[in-house]
Amino acid sequence: MENGKRATSHEPRATTGKLLAFACVLAAMAVTALAQVPATAPAGNAQNGRKLFASDGCYQCHGYEAQGATPTGPRLGPRPIAFAAFSKYVRQPAGQMPPYTSKIVTDATLADIYAFLQSLPAPPSVDSIPTLR
Repeated sequence: MENGKRATSHEPRATTGKLLAFACVLAAMAVTALAQVPATAPAGNAQNGRKLFASDGCYQCHGYEAQGATPTGPRLGPRPIAFAAFSKYVRQPAGQMPPYTSKIVTDATLADIYAFLQSLPAPPSVDSIPTLR
């Protein structure tokens, strides 16, 4: 007994139950948010996406080849994140990126930009670079 209070064995169970309930709420919110975005990427035009990536200013933080830079923005390609996560982040970013609503970047524009990111070639393997052997 500490400070006149009696410890009970129910406290750990109550905390675990609250954590489990909180995790379930978060999972339900994530499923709901992703359900609003198509699971697969819509067809887009990679050439137009490259132009839009530059004209919409994406290159300013992510570089012309979506290679990213630590102080400005993460790498987006090659092999971008799933379209649903990409779309969700563009529309409702969690970091320093401003939100791009569908009034600013249409769904068709977003599909073209994503097609551009998917079209970026993978970097060469380290073994294929003579200087690095």
